[in-house]
Amino acid sequence: MRSRFLPEGRLLHTPENEAACASRDGLRRAMEEETVLEGVAQLCDGAHNLLVSVGPFTGFLPREEAALGIAEGTTREIAILSRVGKPVCFQITALEESEGVLRPRLSRRRAQQAALDAMLAGLHPGCILPAVVTHLESFGAFVDIGCGVPSLIGIENISVSRIPHPDQRFRVGQAIFAVVQELDPKLGRVYLTHRELLGTWAENAARFQAGMTVPGIVRGLKEYGAFVELTPNLSGLAERKNGLREGDRVSVYIKAILPERMKIKLLAIDTLPPLNVPAPLEYFLTQGQIEKWKYAPEGCVKVGAETIFA
Repeated sequence: MRSRFLPEGRLLHTPENEAACASRDGLRRAMEEETVLEGVAQLCDGAHNLLVSVGPFTGFLPREEAALGIAEGTTREIAILSRVGKPVCFQITALEESEGVLRPRLSRRRAQQAALDAMLAGLHPGCILPAVVTHLESFGAFVDIGCGVPSLIGIENISVSRIPHPDQRFRVGQAIFAVVQELDPKLGRVYLTHRELLGTWAENAARFQAGMTVPGIVRGLKEYGAFVELTPNLSGLAERKNGLREGDRVSVYIKAILPERMKIKLLAIDTLPPLNVPAPLEYFLTQGQIEKWKYAPEGCVKVGAETIFA
């Protein structure tokens, strides 16, 4: 199921897609077999129909077939307008010909519905799947989980370390992994989480030792110190230093690592230049199934985050 319904853009340059789009016979077979193909949207006309490059042909994708929910009014028109210049998935609904020119008629909505039906039937909570970030809002990151089907990762589920905005962790177009948190067949939605793939406290702390000096980001300031993010799922507490602000990138000296208290003691050394883009993510899991995730190490006196995938 996952290999058949990929986030948009992943299928475009595959040999299978290029071969199917290259000829009239290939397109006819794809139509008969209801194969999902991809092309690039060249333009959107005044009626919000899309013209799509399909190999040497130009396909016509009517407005009401451009996305799930467009015909019903539950999806905004920006879902169509924003596809220009980008890959779009589709199934072929007809091969129309006029004056010797073949013009495939396309449906992105049908491809999306097939992908969503397969996901709702084949996925379950705890499944890990690939996704591509499509849009960032203050409350979370929207991602494509297959054929342009959207899902949301709430900001509270992006990482253990709290961030002011998802753009601190993701960028649009980024390929990521996510975990199915919940399925709602009635509403046709797949809800995701992400932090469970970035490792437990112990897995992240194993990368560091007392005596190291490493970069970090100030995520919170209190009278008693500054919380500094060392990785997306690991923070330590540094002694308060004048001039530090939330969001600053700093070098910190690791004074002590205390697993039994899930605590890392730090000393802020210097302010560093900010990063222009979010640091690359390091995943501890990228496939398979999670049944339970516990952030705190064994024997820790503090209670950490925990997720049970029912």
